[in-house]
Amino acid sequence: MSRILVIGATGLIGSHVAASLCAAGHAVTGVARHLGSASRRIPAIGWEAVDLARASTHEWRRHLAGIDAVVNCAGALQSGPADDVAGVHERGLTALVAACEAAGVRRLVHFSAMGVDRITPSEFSRSKRAGDEALMASGLDWVILRPSVVLGPSAYGASALIRGLAAQPILPVMPDTAPLQPVALEDVVATVAFFRKPEAPARLALELAGPDRLDFARLICLYRRWLGHAPAREIALPGWLAGLVYRLGDLAGLLGWRPPVRSTARREIARGAVGDASEWTRITGIVPRSIESMLNARPASVQEGWFAGLYLLKPLVLVSLAIFWIGSGLASLGQGYASGIAMMQQGGAAAGLAPVAVVGGGLADLLVGIGIAIRRTARLALLAGIAVALFYALAGTLLTPWLWLDPLAPLLKIAPVIALHLVALATLQDR
Repeated sequence: MSRILVIGATGLIGSHVAASLCAAGHAVTGVARHLGSASRRIPAIGWEAVDLARASTHEWRRHLAGIDAVVNCAGALQSGPADDVAGVHERGLTALVAACEAAGVRRLVHFSAMGVDRITPSEFSRSKRAGDEALMASGLDWVILRPSVVLGPSAYGASALIRGLAAQPILPVMPDTAPLQPVALEDVVATVAFFRKPEAPARLALELAGPDRLDFARLICLYRRWLGHAPAREIALPGWLAGLVYRLGDLAGLLGWRPPVRSTARREIARGAVGDASEWTRITGIVPRSIESMLNARPASVQEGWFAGLYLLKPLVLVSLAIFWIGSGLASLGQGYASGIAMMQQGGAAAGLAPVAVVGGGLADLLVGIGIAIRRTARLALLAGIAVALFYALAGTLLTPWLWLDPLAPLLKIAPVIALHLVALATLQDR
């Protein structure tokens, strides 16, 4: 039994690597920046909260005590309030490598990305390459794995977007996208199990690619058939519209969200993710399976259909709620101010109380809407939105009960608004 430290153990690849190593009888320590409910979901793993982008060599030495091997699965797509790409891929890895050398931990299996040794069109690939070079310059028994798009039972980022698009009857096809050779998650996990052994080959970089070259539309088609849908109608997006979509993704990134469609993805998908898997197979004996065979081996469940159908509805719900609350607040503080006071006075509110209540309500609405738009405060803001909506229902019942029978149903509409908040809360977590 080995003691293995898995960094990025709450991510798509890292969580499956950690669970697989644990099931094989190894003592696994999972490391992530935010642990969340990880210790409850996989209690057999020991968990430690460490931010790879900021951890020093000294801090890592404490976590490496008694460790036999390290698997680094951490990564980030684009820098923003939630992520520091250079910190994760380059500076953090450099500190980790130095700590491994100082602590006598020889084996380090590191996940990079397909093609970063050939072309680096973004900060993502440039920092990945710089981190690879720092690791290769070390004296460790390193193994660098460069997978294409990784697809498996779980979904996050690009893999989640693929499922979400597969559920739609119309497929928008982005311009300037190159082929992919997606690789099955199970094969990636098996590769880590092979290379974590101290006697396994080391000081090599391998490309992990599936057997099929697919364009993005063909890949969506495979998932759409897996979900039981007829072929979608494809519509080629013009460049200006695709650019707008990527810029909106960047805006969401500035607010702390992590949409898979951002300017970094635009640059990376233009170079594609194809490679040569022959060396991988020769060394490990692993013959990569096709995505079609992977899907055929595991029929889609109703839960898969729900996730795919809700994936693109989630941002629509959140944007709608943010606009609803911000618009309501601006209306209360703007043109609706006088009518709001008149309605409260009609319900018997004191003359001095009505202006305070209208302004206070408008400011509360603005804060809820802005809070929903920002990822860090979204959950709290959604809960606050439910509380404010319930308060409005109670106040409306006491002051203006006739509004329950109003043809426009302003009080009755509170119920679906609250229901939409509950849907947003239920789908808020990404992984």
